[in-house]
Amino acid sequence: MKVVLSRDFLALILSVAVVGLGSGATLPLTALALTQAGYGTDVVGLLTAAQAGGGLLVVPIAGRIAARCGGREVIIGSVLIVAIATALMQATPNPFAWGLLRVLCGAVLMLLFTIGEAWVNQLADDASRGRVIAIYATNFTLFQMAGPVLVSQIARFDHWRFVICGLIFLIALPVLSMIRSTPHASVEHEPHGSWRRVLPQMPALVMGTGFFALFDTIALSLMPLFAMAHGVATDVAVLFASALLLGDTTMQFPIGWLADHLGRERVHIGCAVLVVLLLPLLPWAVQSPWLCWPLLYVLGAAAGAIYTLSLVACGERFRGVALVSASSLVGASWSIASFGGPLIAGALMKSVGNDALIGVVLASALAFLAAAVWEKRRGVVGAAS
Repeated sequence: MKVVLSRDFLALILSVAVVGLGSGATLPLTALALTQAGYGTDVVGLLTAAQAGGGLLVVPIAGRIAARCGGREVIIGSVLIVAIATALMQATPNPFAWGLLRVLCGAVLMLLFTIGEAWVNQLADDASRGRVIAIYATNFTLFQMAGPVLVSQIARFDHWRFVICGLIFLIALPVLSMIRSTPHASVEHEPHGSWRRVLPQMPALVMGTGFFALFDTIALSLMPLFAMAHGVATDVAVLFASALLLGDTTMQFPIGWLADHLGRERVHIGCAVLVVLLLPLLPWAVQSPWLCWPLLYVLGAAAGAIYTLSLVACGERFRGVALVSASSLVGASWSIASFGGPLIAGALMKSVGNDALIGVVLASALAFLAAAVWEKRRGVVGAAS
């Protein structure tokens, strides 16, 4: 795993981690500021959707931008733009202006993560790809989880809080200057790298990303409500999400190692089967702490691995601009699922019952499993390689 020791790899994951820290702080800070200004959850939801929409807008052209401008240049430009846009939120309390700034942030963050994920895949070799992507994903998750903690420290600086968030992003620039190479995205591969050509070669990867995005957002927003509906005390219910995230964070490298040694496809499908088998047990296990906490931990690990191994598969199947386009489709799937999933789950929980949350997540996991089995039978993996 020589890539792990390379300066380029370390600089890249550190810079993306800084962006994760800034993003993890900006989103809850925006919600807090809007709530303090008297706006309701509908406005907060619309601004969240605005950022997701900005990401979707850039998906069709992400590969073209990377090929023509250069990966490192696009990442540096994205960091500068998101820093400035975040700081500008301090200049006006107008939610419409904030919405436009969040659209801009969503677009440039989509570019940044798309190229960053493609770049990490290029730096990895097939023998160690699972572990390398696991390190990248774990590092980003840890820093993003620290973002809300940071909000508790900067929220009291009422006239400077968004400026401080903007400055956090700029910390990534000195780290990016350490990078010597640049991701390969040659223009001559452009005709074969269009997202329209890439999408039919990765249905399971799109479904896997969508599943985890839905799982992640539901775990943070609705899982505590599900637990409280089953009689769990509030202070314990909020820890359900922490148990899931703990499994996700701590088990990605071991699962990546397993994928490198047993085969990515086999482990990918195995994680999906594990999720499908364990999810229906949760309403029954929620009253038994000795069973519930290990179940949540394993669920978080398996669900997180579905996303991590989807990124690994992108690196196995695609190169050049096609890899950038594949990464942008992964980002688009994340944006759509993380926005629409909780809305659907929340509505069903209200109309059908709180266990509908399990049904929504289970349906998403089954959709990924069906797509993965279809890919295996139709030989999509071999055709794409």
